[in-house]
Amino acid sequence: MFDNLNTSVGWVIVVLVGSGCMFIGFILRKLVSDKKLDSAKKTAKNIIELAQKEIENRKREIELEAKDTLYKLRQNFDNENKDKREELVGLEKRLNQKEVNIDRRLDLLEKKEKTIESRSEGIQRQEEGLKQKDEELSALLVEEKNRLQKVSSLSQEEAKALLLMRLEQELTSEKATLIKKMEDEVKQTVEKKSQELITLAIQKCAVEHTVESTVSVVNLPSDEMKGRIIGREGRNIRALEMATGIDVIIDDTPEAVTLSGFDTVRREIARITLESLIADGRIHPGRIEEVVEKVRRQMDEKIREEGEKVVFDIGMHGLHPEIIKLLGRLKFRTSFGQNALQHSKETSFLMGVMASELKLDFKLARRIGLLHDIGKAIDHQEEGTHAIIGANLAKKYGEAKEVVDAIASHHEEAEVNNLYGTLVIAADAISAARPGARRETLETYIKRLEKLEAVANVFKGVDKAYAIQAGREIRVIVQPDRITDNDAINLSHDLRKKIEEEMEYPGQVKITVIREMRAIDYAK
Repeated sequence: MFDNLNTSVGWVIVVLVGSGCMFIGFILRKLVSDKKLDSAKKTAKNIIELAQKEIENRKREIELEAKDTLYKLRQNFDNENKDKREELVGLEKRLNQKEVNIDRRLDLLEKKEKTIESRSEGIQRQEEGLKQKDEELSALLVEEKNRLQKVSSLSQEEAKALLLMRLEQELTSEKATLIKKMEDEVKQTVEKKSQELITLAIQKCAVEHTVESTVSVVNLPSDEMKGRIIGREGRNIRALEMATGIDVIIDDTPEAVTLSGFDTVRREIARITLESLIADGRIHPGRIEEVVEKVRRQMDEKIREEGEKVVFDIGMHGLHPEIIKLLGRLKFRTSFGQNALQHSKETSFLMGVMASELKLDFKLARRIGLLHDIGKAIDHQEEGTHAIIGANLAKKYGEAKEVVDAIASHHEEAEVNNLYGTLVIAADAISAARPGARRETLETYIKRLEKLEAVANVFKGVDKAYAIQAGREIRVIVQPDRITDNDAINLSHDLRKKIEEEMEYPGQVKITVIREMRAIDYAK
């Protein structure tokens, strides 16, 4: 019994121990499971946080990429707008130019219409006069015919031929007389009208030349520099204009400022000053006045050096210092696109060559050639032509009488009273008229001269035709046995009309018809 009890107790103990072990194992497994669950939650949380951080980073990268793309698109758009704006500015300039050309052509057409109307009236009056003369001549012809048949043994046909020949001679003579009379009448009334037309033409055509010869352009590093040049309330630009005497024009032209003024030296001073201020970066009224004064001293020195250089090149001595400075100023003066100082040097060399050939004073001739346009250095400051101004300057600074007279007469505004005056006229014309001196290509120049000669050669009785003075004059030599004096007058008139109708040329063309009778024989 006790053994059974012990056995039962033992089984109970075993069961209890086993249950305790199982419970403990269950508790341990639960603890391990909870720990693993917590660890898994932490891991999941870390993964989620890392994913969120990665998402944030990616979001920032996408935003940066979007901003960069937007910036590039905006920059490309601005560049395209800038190109379009420049293109529109160019189109606007071309349209303005075309409008000016159209206005000019309309003015020319109006002038031509008026000229045609006046000519039509004159022609109508001439036709009426010719009709009346024709009636008179018809009556005279009948009378002469009857008279000839009565007093001579000529046949009717012979008398008719004789009358026609006489009639042709009379008509030719009357035509020449009528043309000369009309030309004299036109010369008496044309001066006032021509002055009005010239004034109008200068007003119409002065724009392009003025822009070309009175404007300088200064390039800017950026458009922001325009604001610095203007300054607060415009004080910088006013200071620059007052110090230099040049108008500073700031408009919509990109990265550029325009300087306008008729004095080339002052305009050059303003240009150098503005470029120095832009390079230096300090732009204010005090600095502007300081730089202008410095540049003005530099320019005076440069002008003096240019004058001394040309005097040395020519080999001339004894010139007054003020004359040397005026020669240096010609470096900044142009006439029809030709540099005035270079033109004076060329004229001086040509004068020297011609004087040597004629056994004249070589040095005096060169001196006159160099100084003949000295008045152009200050002709915008004083009234009068540059020839008279130059003669007064030469006299003021002690030049010889031959020099003063030659300068005054080199455009025939004063009487030519010595041989040097004739030489300087010729040398000045050669230097100004040579191909390339005044912006005319050699090919165009030659074609124009050839065409001018060809127009003259088509007329009957013309022996030779020569275009001289760079196409500003044509001399026509006629056959004296085929062309009478009256025919020569008619030929010059007809040639003038043909040149006006068929050719384009600057200025005017002088037509000289030469009829010369030569008698040649040989003594044997």
